[in-house]
Amino acid sequence: MTDTTRPRRSVLYMPGANDRALEKAASLPADALILDLEDAVAPDAKEEARDRVCEAASSGRYGRREVAIRANGADTTWYEGDVAAIAAAGPDALLVPKVGSAGEVHAIERALEAGGAPDRTRIWVMVETPAAVRNAFEIATASERLAVLVVGTNDLAKELRAEHVAGRAPLLTALQQLVIGAREGGKAIVDGVYNDLDDAEGFEAECLQGRQFGMDGKTLIHPKQLEPANRVFAPSDDEVARAEEIIAAFEEAEREGRGVVTVNGRMIENLHVDQARDTVARAGAIATLDA
Repeated sequence: MTDTTRPRRSVLYMPGANDRALEKAASLPADALILDLEDAVAPDAKEEARDRVCEAASSGRYGRREVAIRANGADTTWYEGDVAAIAAAGPDALLVPKVGSAGEVHAIERALEAGGAPDRTRIWVMVETPAAVRNAFEIATASERLAVLVVGTNDLAKELRAEHVAGRAPLLTALQQLVIGAREGGKAIVDGVYNDLDDAEGFEAECLQGRQFGMDGKTLIHPKQLEPANRVFAPSDDEVARAEEIIAAFEEAEREGRGVVTVNGRMIENLHVDQARDTVARAGAIATLDA
């Protein structure tokens, strides 16, 4: 399974200093977990949380869920220790905040390799600054080890001095540029968090917006957000059925040597077949993960 096919509909942050939360994560229907050493951990608890999170990530308790560990930023006193410990633990990914250039990705890659990280440990980067928006393609193509761009909408809004409003109009240009950079670089991208836990309608609307923009999924701050994220970012049964119909009609036309393919009165081109195969592949990957 390629990194862009692997389901990342729901990517749930879990506080690294909370034993109970780390245990609970093993039973939650999240596609991926981010065990957090940054925002969710007080300064005097950083090193203890690091040991706890690395043990949890290497324990196998999370099954098929993808597990990333978010380190503290490269400008902090904890960063080098975080990366060394994470490299030794060998989770699915190291997530680094506030990455704004290809050079920073190169430095992360060197640090992981110096720490002896296995090949399976990928790099995820938080793209949450004007520099990251400007350099999205260069970041996405900086390393074969880099797999996912994680949008940090809260920090991005802060850096842009933009207001948090329904529909995210102040951020739309930046979000589009980040998606373009990720896709041009062949990497996955997941949307930022939604802050209002009591606004279920607003959260689902933002999930739909993210999907329509081309995001692979959404980062989450509470388990109550899992169900709508998993539902919105998955192909529906009708979408899968239409995709299978398109593929079957195209393959039949190829066998018969016909150059023109129509399904329900609609002309089908190669790009539609590619989209249909992607839909079926994503549905199959989700079914495997949820089994």
